[in-house]
Amino acid sequence: MSSDPTQSVVRITATRQRWNPGQPWEKQAPRKRRSLGAIVDGPRVITTAEMVADATFIELETTDGLKRANATVIAVDYEANLALLKVNEQEADDFFQELEPLKIAEVPGPGDTLEILQVEDNGNSITTRGPIQSVDVVSNFLPAHFFLTYEVKASMQSAASSFTLPVLFDGALAGLLTSYNSKDQLSDVSSTEILQQFLKDASDGEYEGFPSLGISTASTEDSNFRAYLKLPDEVGGIYISKVRKDGSADKAGIKTGDVITAIDALPIDRLGYFDHEIYGRLFWSHLVRGSKAIGESATLEVLREGEPLTVEVPLERLEISDQLVPSYAFGTPPNYLIKGGLLFQELSQPLLEAFGEEWRSRAPLNLLDAWENPTAYEEDYDRIVFLSGVIATPATVGYESLRNMIVSEVNGTPIRSMSSLVAAFDNPPADGLHSIRFRDEEILIYLDEVTSTAVDGELMQRGISRLHRADH
Repeated sequence: MSSDPTQSVVRITATRQRWNPGQPWEKQAPRKRRSLGAIVDGPRVITTAEMVADATFIELETTDGLKRANATVIAVDYEANLALLKVNEQEADDFFQELEPLKIAEVPGPGDTLEILQVEDNGNSITTRGPIQSVDVVSNFLPAHFFLTYEVKASMQSAASSFTLPVLFDGALAGLLTSYNSKDQLSDVSSTEILQQFLKDASDGEYEGFPSLGISTASTEDSNFRAYLKLPDEVGGIYISKVRKDGSADKAGIKTGDVITAIDALPIDRLGYFDHEIYGRLFWSHLVRGSKAIGESATLEVLREGEPLTVEVPLERLEISDQLVPSYAFGTPPNYLIKGGLLFQELSQPLLEAFGEEWRSRAPLNLLDAWENPTAYEEDYDRIVFLSGVIATPATVGYESLRNMIVSEVNGTPIRSMSSLVAAFDNPPADGLHSIRFRDEEILIYLDEVTSTAVDGELMQRGISRLHRADH
């Protein structure tokens, strides 16, 4: 790296627009975020996925303010919270002419000192040094997605472009700051190992992502539970409480009720931790989501009803498109249908989160059940389609209070996704009355085709740009 660290970083300004969960045909007001990105070989710029999520425009600026260039995302992993940007070829040579890419650091360990880099509006750099206080597997953007993270003790200063920041170790890029707690003076920093794997995967232009087993687990601390599972006292192990359909574990024959006692010959204790040679105790998921690439295998030692098994699991990524209830939908417009004033949507975790901070207890129980127990619905649905709201129109008289009910059939046709719902309404019965049934509800409602079509025309005249979207 150059003796001047500002020659290896750039300011990033992202204009972001999210889709409106209550009115999925339109976007919310745009907002801007500013951060510092690190230049890596390519030249490319690395930042967090959170920085570019739902971005409609991304601009890079040199720290002296003399050059600007438009950027596009060429690889993004929302689960690992990393994104790689590029400048188009016509602008790249000039923009990066006097800038120097950072090398990737050797892997630091607990106690090593990292340097958090900031740049003020006037171009002066601020370097805040602090030791790695601990290393853990945590979620720093999307809940339930855990990756190796450094916790750095350092007193940060307030400075511009600080939504996310490059973090250095011996002058090389070690990670990215993802959060800062000013009260405790603690920063979460994405680890060098995760950074290295992300860049290696993205180097061929075909980013695949981090693999997963596709399981949910529980501890085996309770003595009665251990006796039920036939676990010897000298064995640790984690209980598999759920196996996702078509995930890596499912395809390899892993079953709900199995107990994983070791991964790649490393014993797993009763809480799910193993001993890492550098970091000490880490949660078991790092052995898959931080130490492996797609296409590699993990060797699981399993107890099934007290009998030992060794299972070789080829590792794949559980694609968001394969989830019954997608856990995120950045940059993807929501599927929906308005018919005569009835608003239907496909269920997603962002829609559940729209019920507020306490959405896990405030969202409707039937929708939460589909989110928590997808296997109970996957035989009947590719996506959960539900009636999310009703606009008062001549076609919906008497239905105004109906909402949050999962659709099972329209005109006798099973509804597996938004595209099947659109197709069902495109084929009205001979009597012109659409019939709509709902899962687990003793309600059958009717919608007049002539009246609802007239209403649809009026809604478009009032400003609804399109009546449906069923693109994915």
